[in-house]
Amino acid sequence: MIAQPYQLYVERTDARKNMARYYAMSIEPNLFGEACLIRRWGRIGAKGQRLIHHFETEEEAVGLFLRLLRQKRRRGYGPRSRLPREVIA
Repeated sequence: MIAQPYQLYVERTDARKNMARYYAMSIEPNLFGEACLIRRWGRIGAKGQRLIHHFETEEEAVGLFLRLLRQKRRRGYGPRSRLPREVIA
């Protein structure tokens, strides 16, 4: 069982390079009670890709979660800089 929820959503945009990317992660239990790190990434507005990592313990999943978070921050990803279109309209 997961002790607390782990979720992350960050974006990286650069109009000069026509770049608009997102990266999302969450740690969730699977049907067998194992911790799974679910990663999703791609162009903002597109379905993107998904990858699931299975771990025996929550600590292992949190370790990878934090490593990936540091990596994304170094590459320029940050919190959403604007409101989604559905909120604006």
